[in-house]
Amino acid sequence: MGQKGMAKGRCQCGKVQIEIGVPARWAWHDHSGKSRHAHGAAYATYVGSWRSRFRIAKGATAITRYTDEAGDVRGFCSTCGTPVSYERKRSPQMVNLPRALFDSGTGREPLYHVALEDSPEWAYRNEKLKPLKGFPGVLWTGPKRRRRSGLEALFEP
Repeated sequence: MGQKGMAKGRCQCGKVQIEIGVPARWAWHDHSGKSRHAHGAAYATYVGSWRSRFRIAKGATAITRYTDEAGDVRGFCSTCGTPVSYERKRSPQMVNLPRALFDSGTGREPLYHVALEDSPEWAYRNEKLKPLKGFPGVLWTGPKRRRRSGLEALFEP
C-alpha cells in the first residue's frame, strides 16, 4: 500500500506500527465485558478494516496473541502491553483495531454502540459535569445528593 489514503497507528512504545486503508470499514464503541477487560477501560473504541487493507508496518514479531474460548484472537504489544488488534473467528476477512492507536483520522467516526447492556454501572453516562475547584482541567459530577421527602425530617432524632 502506498502512503496516500493510509492511516498509521502505533502502540505506546512504538515497537508495533500498523497501517490501514482509509476509509476504515466502520467504527464503534464496544461495551462488552471481553473488550472492557482486554483494554482495562469502561469500553473500547474500534475501527474495522478489511484484512486486505491492513498491514503491520513494523514489529510483527513483537505482537503477542491471545485466543479466547470462542476462537477470537487479540493481539498485544509484547513490550508495552498495548492492545493492537482484535480478530473475530466469525469474520476472518476483517481486522478490528483500537481507534486510539491512530493520531490521524481513519475516515470513519464511531457511530455505533455494541453490547451497551454490558456497560458497568460506574461508567460515565453523560451526567452533567462541572469544574473541580482547584484542579484545572478536571471535571466532576458533584456529590450525589439524596432527595428527602418531608416525612423523613419528622423521624430524625
